[in-house]
Amino acid sequence: MGGPSARVPHGTADQPPASPTGPRPPAGEPTAPPPATAAGAPRSPGRSERTPRAGAGTDPAGAVPTPDPGGAAPARRGYLAVFAVREFRAVFGAHLLSLLGVVITEISLTVLVYDLTGSPLLSALTFALGMLPYLFGGTLLAGVADRYPARRVLVVCDLVCAGFVAVMVLPGTPVLGLLALRCAVAAVAPVFTGTRTAALADILGEGDLYVLGRSLLRIVSQTSLLAGFAVGGVLLAVVPPRGAIAITVVTFLLSAALLRFGTKDRPARLLKKDGGASLLRDSVGGARLVFADRRIRALMLLFWVPAMFVVAPEALMAPYADRIGVGPAALGLMMCAMPVGHIAAELVAGSALSPRSRSRIVLPTAAAGLLPLLVYAVTPGMTLALVALALSGVGAVYVIGLDQWFVDAVPDELRGRAMTLMTAGLMTIQGLGMALAGLAGEFFPVHQVVAGSGLIGTVCSVLLVREVRRTDPGNPGVGADRPLTTG
Repeated sequence: MGGPSARVPHGTADQPPASPTGPRPPAGEPTAPPPATAAGAPRSPGRSERTPRAGAGTDPAGAVPTPDPGGAAPARRGYLAVFAVREFRAVFGAHLLSLLGVVITEISLTVLVYDLTGSPLLSALTFALGMLPYLFGGTLLAGVADRYPARRVLVVCDLVCAGFVAVMVLPGTPVLGLLALRCAVAAVAPVFTGTRTAALADILGEGDLYVLGRSLLRIVSQTSLLAGFAVGGVLLAVVPPRGAIAITVVTFLLSAALLRFGTKDRPARLLKKDGGASLLRDSVGGARLVFADRRIRALMLLFWVPAMFVVAPEALMAPYADRIGVGPAALGLMMCAMPVGHIAAELVAGSALSPRSRSRIVLPTAAAGLLPLLVYAVTPGMTLALVALALSGVGAVYVIGLDQWFVDAVPDELRGRAMTLMTAGLMTIQGLGMALAGLAGEFFPVHQVVAGSGLIGTVCSVLLVREVRRTDPGNPGVGADRPLTTG
């Protein structure tokens, strides 16, 4: 899709963000009972009953059953079962193309702006402007995700971003125009990501396949952080920056084609489409409904808050490497440690753990995930810092179970807006966390800032874990405070 994908908690994105593949399972594979909902609890009272929309229920290729919401899931566990669904393969391919385009755009535009201005500040702004518009797009445009068919939204977003990037390629585009176009692409990104996330529940069902599909997209995004800039750097050694950006136009167009011809056209979740004012009202009203529900609000914050604090070591990595006297090679290793820990943990959780087991580890790992950063209080050397960073990445494994809880908690007619808001908030809060860590680093030693982030983040995470536990629909008395529907 057009625009940067969100990092995901613990150093990954959309938001922001490895690509395992495998053979297709045999057709007609037997099915098993559906996985348990969050914490093994039944759906809470007050939720509206859902019915499958047109096109849901079977894989278009007829290979394996795609579970309807609440229906049966394929017996085969693990990521191979997800690739058996033809529509997901199209979404996955489009995601790979999008990430390629995003990475190339980011590094090429940074180089281009620096070549034109010689200003490090303006060059750095090309990255910052990739995060700031998420809040605008995720809040004011979220209604698009539910008001229009998902396939149409995804394809149009890709085409719009291809158009924006094509203008960047024009030699006459001024620097301010380049930065404005960067903002425009970033504003579209949360709408695309939220719509795609909601559409995954239609394609894969709301059970284990949905969780594994989300996990795969996260893993791909994480790996792009490790390899993407290296690929972009090699490309820039061969072609000029504008030529590299032109390649991005092609990736967006190919992504749009995959989504247009590789996914089904399902109806919109909301049927009212009576003008721009209503779109804004749907967007803002959806955000109000999301935050008015205690359970959804707690789960949303559990995505956001640990991500806000875990970015501190990334934001301060360069000054910390200088403090302990290590060179660029060691700095590169430290930058990779957290994503590697997250990728490894998520692959193990998705492949080896059952849905119930993944549900059980959510709260403990969310509460303890930031504790490894406390080792920064003693100014660790490179080896100990690498271990701490990798363990913090491992702590992000809680999101694979949290995905299931979130999709269980959000009503179908609100899902697109909730996913868009979650994506936008995740990117925004990580940007805020980086800024606050940098500001604190101006007044305190960087190792103390990282350790303090680990401590404060752990306290906040523990408080959120208690709130999530209180809102568990299996607890007596929970269920009266449920989301209002918008239909």
